[in-house]
Amino acid sequence: QVQLVESGGGLVQPGGSLRLSCAASRSAFSIYDMAWYRQAPGKQRELLAAITSGGRLNYADSVKGRFTISRDNAKMTVYLQMNSLKPEDTAVYYCNAQLGPRYNYWGQGTQVTVSS
Repeated sequence: QVQLVESGGGLVQPGGSLRLSCAASRSAFSIYDMAWYRQAPGKQRELLAAITSGGRLNYADSVKGRFTISRDNAKMTVYLQMNSLKPEDTAVYYCNAQLGPRYNYWGQGTQVTVSS
């Protein structure tokens, strides 16, 4: 079992930046593929960014060039740096940890609101 705790959400003006953090509880964190998703009201949860255990990166087109995912295995934490935020980025942001098809864990989510 892996427990994930997101932090760093909040209210930011358009064009601003936020950095989300996701702290994991398990010492085997480094072997998990990690990802950030978001879900806006009335919409499906969407994958934003992923980083594999080997460090391979993948981004959704909607955030490419604005968001950066990174991980610190020593701190068992994955980050999402979000720049040039837009009102349409408003959503609940979720951290995900996956190890093969069997082990898939979610955090509780953190609200990000982009508004003037």
